[in-house]
Amino acid sequence: MPVPVQNYAKEMERLVAGFQEGDRPRLLLHACCAPCASGTLEYLCRHFAVTLLYYNPNIAPFEEYEKRRAELERLLAEMPLEGAPSLLPCGYGGEAFQAMAKGLEGEPEGGARCMKCYRLRLEETAKLAAAQGFDFFTTTLSISPLKDARALNQIGEELAAAYGVRHLPADFKKKDGYKRSVLRSRQYGLYRQGYCGCVYSKGKRPEGPSEG
Repeated sequence: MPVPVQNYAKEMERLVAGFQEGDRPRLLLHACCAPCASGTLEYLCRHFAVTLLYYNPNIAPFEEYEKRRAELERLLAEMPLEGAPSLLPCGYGGEAFQAMAKGLEGEPEGGARCMKCYRLRLEETAKLAAAQGFDFFTTTLSISPLKDARALNQIGEELAAAYGVRHLPADFKKKDGYKRSVLRSRQYGLYRQGYCGCVYSKGKRPEGPSEG
């Protein structure tokens, strides 16, 4: 008998429905870029005290990394959101991605290199969430139609067990999440990149969905 597919969006809704009135747990949200964050923050900020982490050592060149970071900062300054979410400072760490990708340069998009990249970014998020007393952590990555929500959530649960901090299940593309990110990107004139960010993904896909 086939294993039923988990609906991570519904899991998140059930969890949020169980919060006591007035509860606003602290959430560390890994943000890959401004367009993806724009489609998640309205919902999350209604239920959580949100801090964003822009940890994306996969993005190259550095100028591209800085451009995406600046757009995320601009979005937070211009978009009216409950609780005024902030951005947690962190370094670039491009060497961490290069070390991780060694030997996987020829992997196809969505393959082993991408899975390790998910883990690299989520692990840093989980570590910081645990160290700084956050109640939950998760990532905006699942809002992209090109990202594997099942893999992201499985990695998140493994890291939650390893670091002792709760992972928030999510599939932000559900319930028109991706469409909402497109609309918000137009509303705020956000830069929507056409490739994931790493040197291996650049040029492999035609311009399309914003990716992180």
